[in-house]
Amino acid sequence: MNTQTVSFTPVDNRRLANLCGALDENIKQIETALDVTIARRQEHFKITGPSKKVELAITALEHFYNEADEELELDDVQLGLIELSNPAEYDGAEDGMPQLRTRRSDLRGRTPRQSQYIRAIQEHDITFGIGPAGTGKTYLAVACAVDALERDLVKRLVLVRPAVEAGEKLGFLPGDLVQKVDPYLRPLYDALYDLMGFDKVTKLFEKGIIEIAPLAFMRGRTLNHSFVILDEAQNSSPEQMKMFLTRIGFGSKAVITGDPTQVDLPKNQKSGLVDAQEVLLNVRGIALHYFNSEDVVRHPLVQKIVDAYDKATKQREIEAAQRKAEREAQKRAEQAGGEAQ
Repeated sequence: MNTQTVSFTPVDNRRLANLCGALDENIKQIETALDVTIARRQEHFKITGPSKKVELAITALEHFYNEADEELELDDVQLGLIELSNPAEYDGAEDGMPQLRTRRSDLRGRTPRQSQYIRAIQEHDITFGIGPAGTGKTYLAVACAVDALERDLVKRLVLVRPAVEAGEKLGFLPGDLVQKVDPYLRPLYDALYDLMGFDKVTKLFEKGIIEIAPLAFMRGRTLNHSFVILDEAQNSSPEQMKMFLTRIGFGSKAVITGDPTQVDLPKNQKSGLVDAQEVLLNVRGIALHYFNSEDVVRHPLVQKIVDAYDKATKQREIEAAQRKAEREAQKRAEQAGGEAQ
């Protein structure tokens, strides 16, 4: 463990207050994200933790202090920490990246892989965004779709999700099928409202320029001059995935997003997303883009949760392989003993 101190002298009390946040909540975010302990006494900070983390925490404190002309939101701190974690990789990651035309003027890739994802969507007709929760797969895809609509590159947006129950049954919900699956499509509505505004989205829905639909409603359609997004694709079957991909018509783009570790299908049902990764691996013109926990742009604990589950899953796989090897060895030994008799 290493301990270092940093002081801001002569101190600007307004900047210091904005840096720390109410009840030092920004400082607590930095502690959680970087696994360090920060003790503050007025403008003096003492940071304790692993050497590299301590150095990064000092860099973060100095960066946020310089940026603290106005009050810092938790989102600003969390996103800033992500960019500061890989400065060498992030520098120049957006060279040549056009500004996305959305209501969010500050929208951009926050990590190198997010910037590469945006570029892949712009350069390919079909793009797969695969990775854990919180990496911006859906939000950035919707942002690219809104940008394409604003630039008149497509005539409409079609946002699709499989209506697969995560521990519940659709039948208990009131209304017809469209109303039953509406809660499953809510994240797509939220992204649209954030990127375009409620009133504009409502008008585009009424005109049929934006459509949100369950995956089952895609069968038999051909989507020309459209930007189509299939979200939560890990909950599609291989047959549904093939059906969706073959809906793509002239002048259209498709983005398929999902997390293979969060499949809600029956145990013996193979995920269409997993199957597509294998089948389409060498198909030219299709981009398979992967995210990992370093790209998580939610609460700092989300990245740690993803890492913890990955570690546990790998350990279980190792233990299962060892048990299988032991059973096979025991079976061979029994067979050898029977032959000897």
